[in-house]
Amino acid sequence: MDISLDVTGRRVLVIGGSRPARRVIARYRAAGAVVYLAADTYEVPNPLVRAVAWPQSAANWRDLVAAVDLVVAVDVPAPAEPLLAAACAERRVWLTREVAAPVARTGHVTLVGGGPGDDELLTVAARRALAGADIVYYDRLGPHELLDDWAPGAEQVNVGKHPGHHAVPQAEIERMLVASARCGLTVVRLKGGDPFVFGRGGEEMAACRAAGVPVTVISGVTSAIAVPALAGIPVTHREVSRLFTVLSGHVPLSEEELAHLVGLGGTIVVLMGVGTLPHLASGLARHGMAADMPVAIIERGFSDRQRTTVADIDSVVRVAGEVGARSPAVLVIGEVVRLAGCDDAAAVAVLANAATLSGQR
Repeated sequence: MDISLDVTGRRVLVIGGSRPARRVIARYRAAGAVVYLAADTYEVPNPLVRAVAWPQSAANWRDLVAAVDLVVAVDVPAPAEPLLAAACAERRVWLTREVAAPVARTGHVTLVGGGPGDDELLTVAARRALAGADIVYYDRLGPHELLDDWAPGAEQVNVGKHPGHHAVPQAEIERMLVASARCGLTVVRLKGGDPFVFGRGGEEMAACRAAGVPVTVISGVTSAIAVPALAGIPVTHREVSRLFTVLSGHVPLSEEELAHLVGLGGTIVVLMGVGTLPHLASGLARHGMAADMPVAIIERGFSDRQRTTVADIDSVVRVAGEVGARSPAVLVIGEVVRLAGCDDAAAVAVLANAATLSGQR
């Protein structure tokens, strides 16, 4: 539920078992409410809420409702439904209903792509998954500043990695996902970009499946396309590039891979490639890429410090050093870079030039 009213300090009575009502309890507590819980079966004491006795008569219902400001019905036995509704109506206490959280012995893991960093590029499906999460494991580059709003009351665990430093090893992340799901929790693994584009989402999915934990994937907008687009660079363009290759620059490419890239042509998009840029640029040149092939280095995409630096294969390493290019950055190599920031008239000239160059090669 999107709590649109201020419940800070308000007394909220939740009707239902602690497990099916856990998300409701977490959300209202996160919003500042004083939460009471009434269940028709024995409940193990929950230190986060105040347990109240289950009403045994219409009078008991009226007295209980009169002592709170809001009643939230999550899991109400059928015989109690009319008594609760009548008591709320008589005492003029607002009654709202919410869907119970899953109570299966094994929970569920959702791998969510958070997009390239702009909160508005988080998908509707991603927001829905976050709203229903009991616990969120998030990365440094994933959108997480608004998690308190997107996943109110959910536990938040930072498992982010920095270049050259993995605070939480990948195997441990996978163990944590599985362990949380086995406790019956609804788990969201929030990643930057798309979980299946250099996000190790495939490994996490495999770990969940091997453990018998249900897992689904919500794709995200990948920075390989979105960041160049924000800089005015289409990864494909009619008569300029009809294909694009996305690669990780985390590990230097082999000579065979470099040769294949040059031979394939089109646009090359490199993620995590600033550190290996000297090897990449020299290798592409060594295997025949034109010295004047344009290269764009787009740093900190979708942030207020985004910067685009354009050079060519022959000069890009020197230029990158002069401007102090740093990760995170997306590299784009190809004729499409000439379209960056062009107006329509300039784009026509670029297309004509590209066609001429293509005929000369």
